[in-house]
Amino acid sequence: MPGRSIQLLQSQVTAGSGSGPIDVVITWVDDTTPGYRDMLKAHARAVPDLDPSRTRDNLEMLRYGLRSLERHAPWVNRVFLFTCRPQVPAWLDASHPRLTVVHHDEVIPTELLPTFNSFAIISHLHLIPGLSDTFLYLEDDMLFLKAVSLSDFRAEDGRAQVFETANPTPRHETIRNPQAERPWNLALAEANRVLDEGFGLTPRGYVNHVPLLIAKAEWKAMVERFPQAFDATRRARFRAPGNVAPEYLYPQLMLAEGKAVRASSQVRQQSCGYVPLEDVWPVTALALWRVRRRQPKWVTLNDNFGKHPSRVSERMARDFLAAACPQPSAFERA
Repeated sequence: MPGRSIQLLQSQVTAGSGSGPIDVVITWVDDTTPGYRDMLKAHARAVPDLDPSRTRDNLEMLRYGLRSLERHAPWVNRVFLFTCRPQVPAWLDASHPRLTVVHHDEVIPTELLPTFNSFAIISHLHLIPGLSDTFLYLEDDMLFLKAVSLSDFRAEDGRAQVFETANPTPRHETIRNPQAERPWNLALAEANRVLDEGFGLTPRGYVNHVPLLIAKAEWKAMVERFPQAFDATRRARFRAPGNVAPEYLYPQLMLAEGKAVRASSQVRQQSCGYVPLEDVWPVTALALWRVRRRQPKWVTLNDNFGKHPSRVSERMARDFLAAACPQPSAFERA
């Protein structure tokens, strides 16, 4: 029976990992939910606050991400969808026994809500009730293209692998005009600042756009280690100066403490794919061609569209998703 086979595979992987069940947390938002855009506009204070690439769900990539998870990582225990109340995708079977929808107000203190700041949101991941001690964090634009196991995220000695590029990340001193800089780069610079204070000045590369294996206790310890940085991050309803990016800070902190190792460039190339979804459609076409040719284990389709996405790029992305994950998952309504 398929269910029994999945349970057997799950028990084998768990027994070999020594870490217990592995859950997945996916963050997701859809700005077409009635009232959401009005709430967003009411709190926005700057142009980047209304960046639609942060809140739209025009390609339903979550649907395909869950399909890929079911097909290529059947050993995953439970899936937690972390989102803003009352949002639930219309196509999602929220009653599925392996799925739990968790709204922000179940975890994040009332005085910090509503929040549109992904840094603030994911800083609370370790507080999700019932979450396994070790879990995978996925953004809703990520999907698996091949079978994966825990060994794809861990080194032979059991430490997590960090898929770091050679490109150096920004620092405050390298940012010429902070007022005009992207909030993401400012958050990387702030994370580098607090890491430098604890571990000295050292070059650090990009580690984003990949699934992140997280030890819940270590995530909690990170938040407690940098209380001022996380207090500022959590109180910012949108990404703002003084914020840190937890998805960058965590793997870099684990590297600095010797609790994680860098994946080799060969492993990173075999594992990681990235497609920028651009209004200049040839850029998207080339990136999709490279992913099809290289066939990495996972890929992120990052929304770089403006207010009115290129229909050509959208169509290419939909064709790619449909070809990669054609079969509906058990998480979808019949």
